[in-house]
Amino acid sequence: MKSILENRPALAAEVEKVAEVAGYLWQKGWAERNGGNITVNITEYVDDEIKALPAISEVYPIGAELPNLKGCYFYCKGTNMRMRDLARRPMENGSIIRILEDCASYVIIADNVVKPTSELPSHLSVHNYLIGKGSPYKASLHTHPIELVAMSHNPKYLEKDVATKLLWSMIPETKAFCPRGLGIVPYTLPGSVELADATIAELADYDVVMWEKHGVFAVDTDIMQAFDQVDVLNKSALIYIASKSMGFEPEGMSEEQMREMSVAFNLPK
Repeated sequence: MKSILENRPALAAEVEKVAEVAGYLWQKGWAERNGGNITVNITEYVDDEIKALPAISEVYPIGAELPNLKGCYFYCKGTNMRMRDLARRPMENGSIIRILEDCASYVIIADNVVKPTSELPSHLSVHNYLIGKGSPYKASLHTHPIELVAMSHNPKYLEKDVATKLLWSMIPETKAFCPRGLGIVPYTLPGSVELADATIAELADYDVVMWEKHGVFAVDTDIMQAFDQVDVLNKSALIYIASKSMGFEPEGMSEEQMREMSVAFNLPK
């Protein structure tokens, strides 16, 4: 069967980025079994031929009305699919969906009837929010970075911006590449409307949000950028934990050093 990606290099490149990131998540141990999810808004790569494609699935309800997504298209990781398999065969372990005119349901249009993640309503709610505020962000990533999740088991790191300031202080690149820091959502049932709402509230101030004892949710212009933000934050967590395991509390960069870097690189104060 001909793939929707054939002769569409820009669309194929976006899906290839998803596959590459999925491989990184598996290699890092952040995507056990079918853990983690990826959803990317690919509407800008959709041509008239794709718009004319018939549905290959029944109509599925989203569970919410999301008016900013009318007529949008998304690549979504499939439910119960493994990141290690998506890395090798993205169109067999994910699918492309079309949001219908009612803004409350969707159909799968390619390549196979791979139903998206059960967390799709949460991801789509975030994309609805991003479009509504005019954000250029097109990708959302949920994954389970080991060291960041470990830190979320300590209540002191769940206080506002405590983890952010600690992680920024471990290595200069962290603030440079994740300048908005790390938002925090107290433990909430995975996949719930409450978790989606709490995440959206944090995304007003942060690009990466920690779900207590669960994982992180990140958004950015594409999936590689979203992955990079999580990667640099978790590197800082690794440095902190390595220092502690060596028997000392890491000094970290001083407030003055971080202010100096913020000015030099034109970062938020």
